[in-house]
Amino acid sequence: MLIRKVEAFLRKTGMPATKFGRLATHDPRFVFDLRNGRLPRTRMEHRVEHFMNTYRESMHDFQPSAS
Repeated sequence: MLIRKVEAFLRKTGMPATKFGRLATHDPRFVFDLRNGRLPRTRMEHRVEHFMNTYRESMHDFQPSAS
Protein backbone atom coordinates (compact mmCIF):
# COMPACT_ATOMS: atom_id res chain seq x y z
CA MET A 1 0.00 0.00 0.00
CA LEU A 2 1.30 3.42 -0.95
CA ILE A 3 0.49 5.08 2.37
CA ARG A 4 2.79 2.68 4.21
CA LYS A 5 5.67 3.48 1.86
CA VAL A 6 5.02 7.21 2.20
CA GLU A 7 4.81 7.04 6.01
CA ALA A 8 8.10 5.10 6.15
CA PHE A 9 9.72 7.67 3.84
CA LEU A 10 8.51 10.54 6.03
CA ARG A 11 9.88 8.87 9.17
CA LYS A 12 13.28 8.15 7.58
CA THR A 13 13.73 11.59 6.06
CA GLY A 14 12.00 13.71 8.70
CA MET A 15 10.16 15.50 5.90
CA PRO A 16 6.83 17.11 6.83
CA ALA A 17 3.77 15.64 5.10
CA THR A 18 2.82 18.92 3.42
CA LYS A 19 6.31 19.39 1.96
CA PHE A 20 6.24 15.83 0.64
CA GLY A 21 2.89 16.45 -1.01
CA ARG A 22 4.08 19.68 -2.60
CA LEU A 23 7.28 18.15 -3.94
CA ALA A 24 5.88 14.81 -5.07
CA THR A 25 2.43 15.75 -6.38
CA HIS A 26 2.07 19.55 -6.18
CA ASP A 27 -0.67 18.90 -3.60
CA PRO A 28 0.17 19.78 0.02
CA ARG A 29 -2.83 17.75 1.26
CA PHE A 30 -1.82 14.56 -0.57
CA VAL A 31 -0.55 12.66 2.49
CA PHE A 32 -3.47 13.78 4.65
CA ASP A 33 -5.87 12.62 1.94
CA LEU A 34 -4.09 9.24 1.75
CA ARG A 35 -4.44 8.92 5.51
CA ASN A 36 -8.17 9.55 5.11
CA GLY A 37 -8.62 6.84 2.48
CA ARG A 38 -7.72 8.51 -0.81
CA LEU A 39 -6.81 5.93 -3.45
CA PRO A 40 -4.53 7.48 -6.06
CA ARG A 41 -4.49 6.23 -9.62
CA THR A 42 -1.63 4.09 -10.88
CA ARG A 43 0.05 7.01 -12.63
CA MET A 44 0.09 9.03 -9.40
CA GLU A 45 1.46 6.07 -7.45
CA HIS A 46 4.29 5.76 -9.95
CA ARG A 47 5.01 9.49 -9.71
CA VAL A 48 5.18 9.32 -5.90
CA GLU A 49 7.38 6.21 -5.90
CA HIS A 50 9.68 7.82 -8.46
CA PHE A 51 9.95 10.93 -6.28
CA MET A 52 10.84 8.87 -3.20
CA ASN A 53 13.46 6.87 -5.10
CA THR A 54 15.14 9.88 -6.68
CA TYR A 55 15.06 11.80 -3.40
CA ARG A 56 16.82 8.93 -1.61
CA GLU A 57 19.42 8.74 -4.37
CA SER A 58 20.09 12.47 -4.22
CA MET A 59 20.42 12.38 -0.43
CA HIS A 60 22.82 9.45 -0.70
CA ASP A 61 24.94 11.41 -3.20
CA PHE A 62 25.21 14.42 -0.86
CA GLN A 63 26.09 12.66 2.38
CA PRO A 64 29.39 13.96 3.71
CA SER A 65 32.26 11.55 3.69
CA ALA A 66 33.88 10.57 6.97
CA SER A 67 37.40 11.96 6.84
